[in-house]
Amino acid sequence: MKKIASIIMGTALAMFAVGCTRGESSGDWISDAGYSSHPVAEDVSGDYGPGGGNNGGGGEAGVITAAEWNDLNNWKFWGDVMSGDYSKMNTYWGLSTQKRIAVKTVTSDGKPAKQIPVKLLKGNDILWETVTDNVGEASLWLGVEDIQSTVRAEDCSISIAGAVQDGAPKMWAWSQEEAEVNVYTVQKAEESNVVDIAFIVDATGSMTDEIAFLKKDLQDILKQASEADTDKKIFTGTVFYRDVDDTYVTRTSPFTSDIPATINYIGEQTADGGGDLPEAVHTALEVSLTELQWHSSAYSKMAFLILDAPAHVDHQGVIASLQKSIREFAARGIKLIPVFCSSGDKTCEFMCRQFAILTGGTYVFLTDDSGVGEEHVQATVGKYQVEHLNALMLRLITKYIS
Repeated sequence: MKKIASIIMGTALAMFAVGCTRGESSGDWISDAGYSSHPVAEDVSGDYGPGGGNNGGGGEAGVITAAEWNDLNNWKFWGDVMSGDYSKMNTYWGLSTQKRIAVKTVTSDGKPAKQIPVKLLKGNDILWETVTDNVGEASLWLGVEDIQSTVRAEDCSISIAGAVQDGAPKMWAWSQEEAEVNVYTVQKAEESNVVDIAFIVDATGSMTDEIAFLKKDLQDILKQASEADTDKKIFTGTVFYRDVDDTYVTRTSPFTSDIPATINYIGEQTADGGGDLPEAVHTALEVSLTELQWHSSAYSKMAFLILDAPAHVDHQGVIASLQKSIREFAARGIKLIPVFCSSGDKTCEFMCRQFAILTGGTYVFLTDDSGVGEEHVQATVGKYQVEHLNALMLRLITKYIS
């Protein structure tokens, strides 16, 4: 862990070289282009590729710029967005995040209890299940697929590590400034030293302008992770996906502790196919759950979903597939961390953010500061910090395995 910490410290200066804090408070929202408007960033474009321009050559690591926005940590902001101009997005993907029950598990001395199974029950029915993360936190949800459900938090109970707790849980409404967190004391569980990290990557033609740089960033992240002085055993795997009628729909490399093998596999991939905006996102999520060998008791599990296009919302079975997969990611304790690339499609942004919210992850979006790729959609978020993507992703990995 010491070397990972030093890597993060080393990239801190790069963050300030990339750009200033961006975005505005919710009081400065604008309706048409999205809620956050912000001044022009410090110029960070330049001669990045061997060919002399941002799109030249084979791409370099540490070029693409991005930012993170965590809706779970900005809950009232998210509620205001979902209650305002973008209210239709709350159910557009068949996933509602309106009814959150926040849980924290601690040991008798007040320290986080990690990887504890948590369930939301109504009688013997499991309404939602997940596991607490590396800081002992998790969220359970009511009415995810049915916002009209009349089931209330007071009708439910919480099961912690198989033991049903006394009393009904409290629900954290969108409108509440103060957190409603349900805290439970448990016995310390034995911790695994295994970490699973998957990269689920859209490899269709629209990603051509960025995939060379993305590949270099992913390879750089994995190289640094493999060299880190940590007590964790890191397994990595990938799913590259396109769409129906392309040369392939999904390609996978299995979880392995041989990180150079994953690095080499990523280097072999190219972008092609597609043709319409939506892609086979639902298939990629299904395959990530069925073909990657996730360790059931891993200390931390995360999946970076790197994409620039939404799922086929109008195709039969897609919504049901997304609902099932997101439930499964949550139940297994796998954090989905979408990385939204160049696209003007707001439905994709909100799809990504709901995936992150429901699985305990966070939302990452590319910015225009690097000059790589097409124009990136203006995110509907508050203030954010521009970073290089590889530094940002490495920071998140370090955060979730510490």
